[in-house]
Amino acid sequence: MRLAGGPEQLRVLEALVLRETRTRFGTHQLGYLWALIEPVLWVLTFYGLSAAVGREPPGGMDLIGFMVTGIVPFQLFSSTMNRAANAIDGNKSLLFYPQVRPLDLVVARALLELATLSGVFVILMAGNAMIVGSLEIDRLLAVIGGLVSACMLGAGLGLTICSLSVMNGLVRRLHGPMTRPMFWLSGVFFTAESLPSTARSILSWNPLMHAIELTRSGWYSAYSDRHVNIIYLSLWVLGLAFCGLTIERVARRKLEVV
Repeated sequence: MRLAGGPEQLRVLEALVLRETRTRFGTHQLGYLWALIEPVLWVLTFYGLSAAVGREPPGGMDLIGFMVTGIVPFQLFSSTMNRAANAIDGNKSLLFYPQVRPLDLVVARALLELATLSGVFVILMAGNAMIVGSLEIDRLLAVIGGLVSACMLGAGLGLTICSLSVMNGLVRRLHGPMTRPMFWLSGVFFTAESLPSTARSILSWNPLMHAIELTRSGWYSAYSDRHVNIIYLSLWVLGLAFCGLTIERVARRKLEVV
C-alpha cells in the first residue's frame, strides 16, 4: 500500500509543477511575460478609467497600488480556481501512473499559480514604489496571508468543482457564470470602509473580500483592517478544503485504472 505524502509524493509534485510550467509558459522565457502583462493591462485599464472620472483612491493609498492589491489577489483566486477545476481534463493521461492522484494535479497547479502571481505582485508593487518614490510595507505577514488565503480559496473551490465534474460534467460549465460576479463584489475596486453599513454587512459574507482587505491593510499602514474577520476567512478556507478532499476521495475511485 502506498502511503500519502512523504518524499515520493514530493517528487511527484515537483515533477508536476515543472510539467505545468512548461505546458503553460512554453519552452521560451518570453512565455513568462504574459503572466505579468495580463494583470498590468487590467491595472492600466482601470487606472485610466478611474483617472478619467477623477476618482481618488481611499486615504493613505495611491491609485495604482490600490488597483494592484485588489486585482492580483482576485486573479490569484480566479486563476487558481479555474486551473484547479480543469486539472483532471488537462492531465487525465497522467492518472494512469499509480503515483499520481487527482489531488496532486490540483496542488501542483495551485502552487504554480501562487508562485507566479506572488512574483507578479512583487514586481508590480516594486515598480509602483519607484513611481511614487516610496516603499512602505506595514505588515508583511498580513500581505502574505491575504495572497495565500486567496489562492487557497480558489484551490479549495477548484478541487470541489474538479471532483464534482467527474460525476457530472455540467458542473464544469456552471462554475464560470456562477463565480464571474465575484469580480465586482469582492472589493477589487472599493473598500469595505467606503460601503454603507447595509451593503458592507451583505458583502462581508464573501470570504474573498476579507482576503483582499487583509492584503491591502497589510501593505498600507493608513488602511485599517477592522473589517477583516480572520476566523471567518479561515473557516471558509478549511471548509472548502474539507469538501474538496472529501469529494476527491469519491471521484478518485471512479478514475482508478484497474
